Amino acid sequence: MKSRLYCNPARRQRATKLCGLLLAGCMVVCVFAFVSRAAAGGDAPQWMHALVNAPLPSYDEKTDTVLLYSETIVTVVTTDKTRTQVREAYKILRPNGRYHGTLFVYFNPQRKIKSLRGWCIPAQGKDYEVKEKDAVDVSPNTQGGELVSDVKYRVLHIPAPDPGNIVGYEYEVEEQPFFLQDIWHFQETDPVRETHYSLQLPPGWEYKASWLNHPEVKPSEAGGNLSRWVINDVNGIRREPEMPPMSGIGGQMIVSFFPAGGRALNGFATWDDMGKWYGNLANDRVEASAPIKQEVDALTASKKTSLQKMQAIAEFVQRDIRYVAIELGIGGWQPHPAPEVFSHHYGDCKDKATLMRSMLREIGLDSFQVVINTRRGSVTGEAPPHNGFNHVITAIRLPAGLSDASLIATIQHPKLGRLLFFDPTNDLIPFGQLPGYLQANYGLLVTPNGGELIELPQQPSSMNSIQRTAKLTLDTTGTLRGEVKERRLGERASSERWRLRTVTRDTDQIKPIEELLASSLSTFHITHASLINLQQTDQPFGFNYSFESQNYAKNAGNLLLVRPRVIGSKGLGFLETKESRKFPIEFEEPTRDTDTFEITIPAGYVVDDLPPPVDADFSFASYHAKTVVNGNIVDYTRTFEVKELSVPVNKAEDLRKFYRIIASDERNTVVLKPAP
Repeated sequence: MKSRLYCNPARRQRATKLCGLLLAGCMVVCVFAFVSRAAAGGDAPQWMHALVNAPLPSYDEKTDTVLLYSETIVTVVTTDKTRTQVREAYKILRPNGRYHGTLFVYFNPQRKIKSLRGWCIPAQGKDYEVKEKDAVDVSPNTQGGELVSDVKYRVLHIPAPDPGNIVGYEYEVEEQPFFLQDIWHFQETDPVRETHYSLQLPPGWEYKASWLNHPEVKPSEAGGNLSRWVINDVNGIRREPEMPPMSGIGGQMIVSFFPAGGRALNGFATWDDMGKWYGNLANDRVEASAPIKQEVDALTASKKTSLQKMQAIAEFVQRDIRYVAIELGIGGWQPHPAPEVFSHHYGDCKDKATLMRSMLREIGLDSFQVVINTRRGSVTGEAPPHNGFNHVITAIRLPAGLSDASLIATIQHPKLGRLLFFDPTNDLIPFGQLPGYLQANYGLLVTPNGGELIELPQQPSSMNSIQRTAKLTLDTTGTLRGEVKERRLGERASSERWRLRTVTRDTDQIKPIEELLASSLSTFHITHASLINLQQTDQPFGFNYSFESQNYAKNAGNLLLVRPRVIGSKGLGFLETKESRKFPIEFEEPTRDTDTFEITIPAGYVVDDLPPPVDADFSFASYHAKTVVNGNIVDYTRTFEVKELSVPVNKAEDLRKFYRIIASDERNTVVLKPAP
């Protein structure tokens, strides 16, 4: 399914509509499975039986399923009508591959399902067959702010998708496309034996094929303006922790079609073409109504500077316009008019961005739509023009001479001047900053003259940080007690604010503190806790808390062993695997965290041994730690910094070494002995 611009990034919801549907419709499908098994009968088609003894593609012992055969035939009838036929068959190898027995085909008023059938060829016994009349229609789960959508799914359950069996299906859809482009996703998680793609164009039409993450494959021209591509033995993508999104690493062919005699308005040969298409949808939606003008006057009447006026408008759109998505037809991509969004006081990401632009125009500021994907890496700087976006934000052209330390998320555009990027959907990020998932990300800047793919700025790591200080006292029984202060900036602050935004009970507000202490201490008791600046998003968020932990120091004869790194862990172990890393490691945002722990040692003890200092400095990250003694105080300080958001595979071993250094430091102890 092609992306719609409906995402709510403040909630960081990564689930697709399909995942929501699986939850919403599971009971229906489970009941339907029993009915289908009882009624099934009929022979599978010859193309499936030809696969029974076909050699399998290469796979390992962890592979659940292999795709034996896939065929997609796209027929372009006119500029506003296409037909797509899909045929696929899977060999189930392990129980976890059974999900391939449930087929989801989406439809809406612009996309009709013309036929749908499925089969199972068991290793033993008679074939099963299910037809479209056996399917059920299910609406997507609307969690995440999507109130109304015209997208539904037709769900067909193929009986007996058990290990050793082959399941397959065919379906055909007829569509009125909003743009003349299709994407062939031929590499996903399952190994592929053989996959085909055919494109049938009307006489005189042309196409442009671009390849992502795979060498170009030349088509065979079959005459009659028919082109066919075939790829064999495609490796499946094994998921890895902190890997790029699948859309950024899987093999794809992006094909755009162009009518005879010139380009259609909805054909994408360049990013500029795509910018013009989005611009045609959005530019006339920013006209302000009288109520909008009145609201802008009220918001800015007491503001003396352009920055103060922008901040007032930004806060209004962030806080007063509720996130609600109504996705009907072209409304999946086209924003509602600004007066309508203002009147209803709700809208989705593109609606909020449109209202923001409308209000900025009333104070004399130009701004532009930026279409982007909330998963960094879904669209890269080398990517050909394609609809890989799911979100809309705003780029504001700053007045000449305006300079303020709060305006971090800016670039200098060669033609438009200084641009500030702002996400009006995310109400937890202060004006002037970007959430981590948009930093160093690529978006389509839509201007009145077209569009261009640009890279958004990466903010300094100090803008996203935890600053933790603790003053603690150790007694002779080994009990550690004292006070901790945490100050959080950027995503470190917004993630906690989001987590606590609906929490009302005091016992629930300290859950993050309890989880932090539980991950570092075997026993603890919180004696006091409070929150700082929970609602003031332009101020650092924080926790103040006191605790005590019995038996924190361990006895070794007459010695006491004390870990100076009291709480918090940075030494991750996700790279400690036998398999070699295949894909880059992605960090969510640049980060700079600091810890300072002052531990007053008990009377009658002196320090006998200290851990060595640590200085690990790599291009992508650094870690520095030091333990010193000042009188009767052991002072431990450390700094952890992420400088680059992507670590290439050839540096994965360096990153593993980096985390091992951190883990070793976190285990180190200070040795106390009785004073002479």
